[in-house]
Amino acid sequence: MTTKIAEKTALRITEEDGSYRTKMMKIAAGLDDVIAMGRGDPDFHTPKHIAEAAKKAIDDNQHHYTGPTGLPQLREAIAKNLKAEYGLEYTADEIIVTAGVQESIMLCMLGLISEGDEVLITSPRFTTYDTAVHLVGGVPIPVPTHEKDNFALDPAEIEKRITKKTKLFVLCSPNNPTGAVTPPDVIRKIADLCVKHDILLIADEIYAKLIYAPNKHLSIATLPGMKERTITLNGFSKTYAMTGWRVGYMAAPADFVEKLVEPRHTLSINTCTVSQFAALAALTGPQDEMEAMTDAYAERRDFLMPALTEMGLSYGHPGGAFYIYTNVSSTGMGAAEFCERLLREARVLLMPGALFGDDTDVYTRISLLQPLDRIMEAAERMKTFIVKIKET
Repeated sequence: MTTKIAEKTALRITEEDGSYRTKMMKIAAGLDDVIAMGRGDPDFHTPKHIAEAAKKAIDDNQHHYTGPTGLPQLREAIAKNLKAEYGLEYTADEIIVTAGVQESIMLCMLGLISEGDEVLITSPRFTTYDTAVHLVGGVPIPVPTHEKDNFALDPAEIEKRITKKTKLFVLCSPNNPTGAVTPPDVIRKIADLCVKHDILLIADEIYAKLIYAPNKHLSIATLPGMKERTITLNGFSKTYAMTGWRVGYMAAPADFVEKLVEPRHTLSINTCTVSQFAALAALTGPQDEMEAMTDAYAERRDFLMPALTEMGLSYGHPGGAFYIYTNVSSTGMGAAEFCERLLREARVLLMPGALFGDDTDVYTRISLLQPLDRIMEAAERMKTFIVKIKET
């Protein structure tokens, strides 16, 4: 029976079908020795010096509100890091520290999108963008990418979807779930499109430090005419194994940042103060553990790609992040059925592309977020499972 309050839910609330995810987690909970390779949560611990900085902040009674934009010293460190790592020219006044990139996404949509505005989004995609666009009355427009191109963006596919209602393009590079890195020459073409059609752009660069040679990252806000129309998003969750600490940030022109101060205060007042001190230690402390994590992801990727090929599965070659977006059509099953049977029969947990806005029922996202020996074991289980189903 539907309750009165549920009956009166605002039309802006659209239901995401989480039933499949819930179903898979319930199945996994009833099985022993499941190798979970479906989530985007690094298996590494947060580096010790970062955790120690948080403990010190607690001991120093750093548990009060900060300003809505975040600790001044953290914003200064972020601006310095953006310059050193990516050549981006931002001041501390152009930074808002948020509760992860997801809050930055919501703030951007609140600040920019009006009823009926269209938002172009790289697809497959992190579907939080769709939810945020819907919540403010906008219309998400997927821009497809394809396995044959290693899921690289095609500027022509962007331009053909631009209309008079197009307000914003969302660029996520490296991409979740495909791991695709948009090459610098394509970034420049996207910048030209934005200037030509007077479109704003969100550059989601949360995976920008997780890139494998010979791929190169180019921050689009460094290009002529782009800083004034770009909001750069980044954070600490993926690079420093800090998913639960919930610290991200947005960098944008100071006059836009100023307009978001009150909406941000209304949403959550400030990002957890202790977490902000931890983030400061992440940026200003030693980077060797972060680099070791990236090396480990590369090693896992380099093992798993040929293993998938040996199984008869294809994929787009991931240039960054820690995912392999894998085509399972050669098994004769759709991705949802494949994932469920793989979990029940081989105890390997993956999630299908439908959870990333992909309606083909062909792909599954494999996360490289288990130790290498567990990934090797998962590959053996998958291989045995695929051989078995092809024989029946």
